[in-house]
Amino acid sequence: MGFDIHAKHLVVAMDHARAMGMVAGLEEPGRVIDQVIEAGADAIMTSYGVIKHYRERLIGRIPTLLRVDGGPSLYREDWLRNTDWHLLHTIEDAEALGVDGVCTMVFMGAEIELDTLAITAEMARDCLNKMPLMVEALPCPSARIPDPGDAEAMAAACRLGFEHGADIVKTYATGDVDSFRRVTGNCPAPVLIAGGPRMSSERAVLGVVRDTLDAGGKGVVFGRNIWQSANPAKMVAALRHLIHADGSVDEAAELLA
Repeated sequence: MGFDIHAKHLVVAMDHARAMGMVAGLEEPGRVIDQVIEAGADAIMTSYGVIKHYRERLIGRIPTLLRVDGGPSLYREDWLRNTDWHLLHTIEDAEALGVDGVCTMVFMGAEIELDTLAITAEMARDCLNKMPLMVEALPCPSARIPDPGDAEAMAAACRLGFEHGADIVKTYATGDVDSFRRVTGNCPAPVLIAGGPRMSSERAVLGVVRDTLDAGGKGVVFGRNIWQSANPAKMVAALRHLIHADGSVDEAAELLA
C-alpha cells in the first residue's frame, strides 16, 4: 500500500495509551480504526500492541505507521520532561507486522536529547530503501528553551529531525501563518502538525490546520482532536476538506454541522 511522503496527509494518531494508559476515546481501538478509515483518513500511526491486535483491520486497508520508541508512562513523569527513552521495536518488527512506516521522537533540549537523536539516526539507517521514517520533533522546556512553543525553537527541533534522517517531520503548530513559515522554511522534509491536547473548539482545530497549510505544512497527525470530538467521522471529513480540497475554515465547519 505504501505511505507517500510527498503527498499531503491526514494521519490519525492512536499511540497515546502507551504513555497515558487510560485515554477517553480510545477504549475501543477497533471502533476508532473503522470510523476513521470509513471517513477517509490517509493513514494511522499507532503502537505495536494495537497493530498486533487489530492487524487485519489495518494492514492492507490503510497505510499504517508504527511508533518504535518510548519511555516511562505519565504515572512516572510528565510529557516533555522525560528522563528515559529507548528504542522498543526494530525494523524487523515493523516488517513482520507489515507496516508502511515507522515513527520516532526527537526531544530537543531534554536530558535525553542525544538518546532520541541516536535512536532516530539508527532507525533512519535501518529504514533506508525499506520504508519512510516520521520523526516527531519537539522542543522541551529547559534553561536554554524558556518557551518551547516559540517558532524558532520549533524550527530548530524540526531541523534536527531532518538532519538525523527524517523523511517527514511532525511537530506542533506555532500560532499563526507567519511564525509557522519559519518552521517549514527551515525544514527540507515535509512538516505535519501534531494536535496535542484537545483544543478549545472544533473551529479552533480547523483554524490551526488552515494556518499551517497556508504556511507550507503538509497536513496533520491528530489524535485527541479527532477521536475525542463529538463526531470523529465528521471531523475527519472536515480536515480532509482543508487538506485535500484546499477548503476554507467556513466550508470545513459546515461539514461538522
